[in-house]
Parts: sequence; C-alpha cells; structure tokens
Amino acid sequence: MRMARNVAIAGALTALAVGAATAFGTTASAAPNVTPQGVCGSAYKTVNSAPIGSLGTVYLTYNSSNGKNCVATIRANPGAAKYMSAYIYVPDSDEWAGDSGNYTSYAGPAYVYGKGHCVSWGGSIDNVYVSVENSNCAALKEHRVTEIR
Repeated sequence: MRMARNVAIAGALTALAVGAATAFGTTASAAPNVTPQGVCGSAYKTVNSAPIGSLGTVYLTYNSSNGKNCVATIRANPGAAKYMSAYIYVPDSDEWAGDSGNYTSYAGPAYVYGKGHCVSWGGSIDNVYVSVENSNCAALKEHRVTEIR
C-alpha cells in the first residue's frame, strides 16, 4: 500500500511539474515544425527567404487579399531559448514592425502594408544577423548582408 501511494505521489508531482513548465514557460515560441504560414497566417504565401547561417531562416511572406507582408524567423533546431529577431521596413511609407526576445523556435510575426512597395527585412538568431534591403521590387536589385557579431 505504501509503495502504491509513493508511486501515485511521484506521478502526481511529475504531472504538476510538466504542467507548470508548460504554463509558466519563458518564451512565446511554438513546437518544432513551425512554418511561415503557421506564424503569419495561412493566407500568407512565402515570397522570399534568407538563411541565418545554419541556425535557421528568416521568411518574407505576402497576403494578396490585404496587401500586407509578414516576416518570421524560424530556427532550424528548436531548443533552449536564444535571442531572436524579425523585422520589416517599408522605406516609402516609413512603416516598421518587428519582434525580438529569447525564443525557443521562432520570432515574429511582424506585419506591414507593402503592396506596391519595396521592403527591407531581416532577422537574427543568437549572434548571426541577416538583412535584405530593397527586396521584392522590380526597379531595384536587392542587397543581402549576413554578419556575425
């Protein structure tokens, strides 16, 4: 009887610990296998992307029904929280949006109205930063920069 009670108590404490870790996690990220559409919304189609070294990828998506762009930085291997960021900027309208923090699998979403405009966007994971300037416009050639800080 005493052994059965100890097993039941151990099981209850394990369930409590797992539940507390889930409820009080310190990140805003999701489970593995995150997609740009899972972060930005199913109506957003990927129109560009840039690798962040071997750590992950920053994605630029577009929703043709509302004219908005969205960026999301997604880690290749989710795990312990690391500093991550995602940003997007429309030079013509001076509109900017971004997200940063310590996340386990992704940063974002960040949305701006970009229909008919060039956009600059990028993201980071840990100490690797990627920026893409003058993207997705016919008139200008985009410029990509990756740097390790």
